[in-house]
Amino acid sequence: MSAAAPPRALLVVIDLQEIFANPQSEWYSPGFSSILDPVDALVAAYAPHVVFTRFVAPLAPLDAWRAYYERYPFALVAPEDPAYALIERYGAHRSESLETTTFSKWVPGLIERCAPETTLVLAGVTTDCCVLATALQAADAGRAVRVVREACAGVNDESHAQALALMQLFSPLVEAVDLDAALELAARRASAP
Repeated sequence: MSAAAPPRALLVVIDLQEIFANPQSEWYSPGFSSILDPVDALVAAYAPHVVFTRFVAPLAPLDAWRAYYERYPFALVAPEDPAYALIERYGAHRSESLETTTFSKWVPGLIERCAPETTLVLAGVTTDCCVLATALQAADAGRAVRVVREACAGVNDESHAQALALMQLFSPLVEAVDLDAALELAARRASAP
């Protein structure tokens, strides 16, 4: 009896943008810089199966989003605004990045890249917002999701830990994993026939 083929996997790097990296931004994520080396390792391991996303404001917010941007008017700028740029370290991925006006990145541009048996590996910011929203929506669609603890940051350490614990409640659909487990998944995918 032969071993089952390892699952296909796609790394989704969520919103590594200036608006979350800049300490002067209201949306600054204090743990942002600490996740960059783990993200680099994941990008190298999963290439070319990597999608970078960018959260951007809609041109005209609708419904409850109006109140959201009334609370955060600084963020109601064009998608080309420097605040919404990927940080310089990942700037080369700008042209192929997936723009969304929603917290969840589980949108047609990502769905199209994911066969039903694809495992989504999530990294980025913030664990307690866009990472969480993406994980739960993808899981509802039947995808296996792995959230890499060391490669995500929340609005603070406590909220990051709470979001990971919450997502773990959806196991086995969503699981919080360490960097080594995520790299092992990439290696199994690379060695599959």
